[in-house]
Amino acid sequence: MLEIDGSYGEGGGQLVRLAVALSAATGRPVVLRNVRAARRNPGLAPQHLAAVRAVASLADAEVDGAALRSLALRFVPGALRGGEYRFDVGTAGSITLVFQALLPVMVVANRPVAIRVAGGSDVRQSPCTDYFVRVLLPLLARMGIAPRLEIVRRGYYPLGGGELRLELDAAELQPLHLGKHGTVTSIEGCAHVANLPEHIAIRMRSGTLAPLAAVTDVAPEIAALVLDERRAHGAGGAIAVWARTTTTVLGAGRAAERGVRAEALGTAVGAELAADIATGATVDLHAADQLLVFLALAGGGSYLARAVTSHMRTAMWLIEKFLPVEFTVTPQTGLVRVEVATR
Repeated sequence: MLEIDGSYGEGGGQLVRLAVALSAATGRPVVLRNVRAARRNPGLAPQHLAAVRAVASLADAEVDGAALRSLALRFVPGALRGGEYRFDVGTAGSITLVFQALLPVMVVANRPVAIRVAGGSDVRQSPCTDYFVRVLLPLLARMGIAPRLEIVRRGYYPLGGGELRLELDAAELQPLHLGKHGTVTSIEGCAHVANLPEHIAIRMRSGTLAPLAAVTDVAPEIAALVLDERRAHGAGGAIAVWARTTTTVLGAGRAAERGVRAEALGTAVGAELAADIATGATVDLHAADQLLVFLALAGGGSYLARAVTSHMRTAMWLIEKFLPVEFTVTPQTGLVRVEVATR
């Protein structure tokens, strides 16, 4: 039984989701204590509970402490299985974060799995759906797996009501080495709103243009969309922008927020992507964090990022406790080279 201090490092929900995913993928039981202990509302929130219960279903796991605001969790995995599943966060909690916990387990299960999750499709402090589809999934496809995401309906804070379906066939994970940035060949994106005026999406789009123009001559092609009631529940929106190069794909995205001007939101997203382009990174900071577990499960991989975040440090620490791998971080002319190898 591996014991993990849930307050270590970044000490947030990422540690919970990754711990149960790694437990299920490796078959190693785990106990988490001090779950999110330093957060304003410590313990398990509905979104974390949904991820734990979803992973437990795929792993036929025995779970103790899976309750709202619980500070301790015991997770004993069984045999992995495929099939069709449906889960509901019960709030506007992020669906894509639940998928972050499920995807490594789906990969290791190595059999067809299809999962519907209801909740928030585009919410703060989580990957918005378009980033997930246009950046993370294509990078995973380069590792030999091809997850497919269907957007059944968008949903936003505070109502939720969104639904996404993720499907994955049996496939073998392959290492990924991204050592060169390459040349930018296209920049695309999508700014969307639902039950809000179209000008908000247009203003989000316009905010991205100046930061991107400062680092590349490639003209962005960013759609501005208004979704009807059939395609989205409640009022909200998001913007995601991604750049394809000859070797990789980089991206950035954020959900619309009350009190944040649309132009400012777009500028923040554009500046984030522009920084990755300017430095020559081969993955953006969000993908740099999310790819770590897949590179470790594949037994190797490397990439260039413009920084190492606290999320990444925490993930590396946790992954090394479950898997016989070692992470190396090496400064490299304004970037860091992140490499994982078996030990």
